[in-house]
Amino acid sequence: MVDPRIKEVAKILVEYSTKIKKGDKVILDAGIDASPLVREIYRLCLKKGAYVKVNIGLPGMAKIYYDNASEEQLNHFPEMSMYEAKYGDVFLSIGSTRNTRALTSVDPKKIVKRSKVTNPISEEILKKRWVLFEYPGNAQAQEADMSLEEFEDFVYGATIQDWEKISKEENKLKEIMDKGKEVQIIGKNTDIKFSIEGRISEKGDGRHNMPCGEVFIAPVEDSTEGHIEFSFPAVRGGRMVEGVKLKFKNGKVVEASATKNENYLKEMLKTDEGASKLGEFGIGFNKNIQRFVKDILFDEKIGGTIHLALGRSYKEGGGTNESALHWDIIKDLREGGKIIIDGKVIQENGKFLI
Repeated sequence: MVDPRIKEVAKILVEYSTKIKKGDKVILDAGIDASPLVREIYRLCLKKGAYVKVNIGLPGMAKIYYDNASEEQLNHFPEMSMYEAKYGDVFLSIGSTRNTRALTSVDPKKIVKRSKVTNPISEEILKKRWVLFEYPGNAQAQEADMSLEEFEDFVYGATIQDWEKISKEENKLKEIMDKGKEVQIIGKNTDIKFSIEGRISEKGDGRHNMPCGEVFIAPVEDSTEGHIEFSFPAVRGGRMVEGVKLKFKNGKVVEASATKNENYLKEMLKTDEGASKLGEFGIGFNKNIQRFVKDILFDEKIGGTIHLALGRSYKEGGGTNESALHWDIIKDLREGGKIIIDGKVIQENGKFLI
C-alpha cells in the first residue's frame, strides 16, 4: 500500500509547484528508488492530459561515468539532453541516492569540466517550469543521523504544508529586501556586507524546490566586503567541506580556507570567473526544518539561518553573475547572529523583528 503522504507530495508537485495542465510536455527525471512517488506523479500528469517522458537513473552511474569517460567524452556536449530541455514545458527532478559519498574519490577537475559543458542545458531548464524533490531514503537518513522512519517524518513534515499561506507570509520579508540597499551579516567570526540596491528578491515558496521556505536575492556582483565563517559543512559532489571561511574584497573571494577538504573548496572557486563571487543571499523561512541533515535542499531552508551561494545568480531579480557553479553554504544565526538591512536589524538570534 502506498504511503498516503506520497500521494500528498505528488499532488503538491503536480498541482501547486508546476501547475501541470492539459497538453504540457513533461520530463520526469528520477532515481529508481523513488518509484512509488514517480508512479503517483505519472498517474496525476496523465489525468491532467499531459504528455510525460520518464527518465529513470540507476545507482552508481555517475561514478562509472567519471571513472571511465575519456577527455573527449567529458568534453562532449549531450545534444539529446539539450533537445529535451528545449522540448519540455515542465521538468520534475526526483532525487534518490543509495550512497551520498559515491563521488568522493572522483577528481574534482572532472566534475568541474563536465558541469561547464552541461551548463547550457541547466540554463535552458531554468527558463521553464521546474521543481526538485528529494525522495527520502536510507542513505540520506544515515547522513542525517535518523532512522528511515524518522527521516520520512522529517521530509514529509517539511513538505506537506499550506504553501499558499507560507507564500503570503514571505511577502513582508520580500518587500524589505526589494527596497533594501545594503545587507550586513554579523555573527561568530563573521562581519560581511554587500549591496542589493536595484535587485528584486525571489520568494522560495515551493514553486521550484520542495520543501521550500526562503527569500533570496542576488547581491551586486562587485560589492561584497568582509569575512564569514560558515556554521555547517558545505556539501557538494559527495564531499563535505568543513570549517569554511571566506574573505571578500571588491566582490571576490580573496582568501578561502577549510578544516577539511580545503583543496576541493579552492578547486571549486577556480571553476570559472564567476565562481568566486556571490550569486545569492538567502534567508531560511521553513519553521518545520530546524536541524542540519547534510542535504542543501533542506538545510538552506532552516529557520534562523542564512545562506550565501558562490557562483551563478538567478537572472529574474537582476543578477548578472555567470558561472557553472552554484554552491550554497549556510550560516546559523540562532545564537548571536544578526541580519541588518540599511542599518535596521530585521532578524536577531534567528527571530524576525519585522
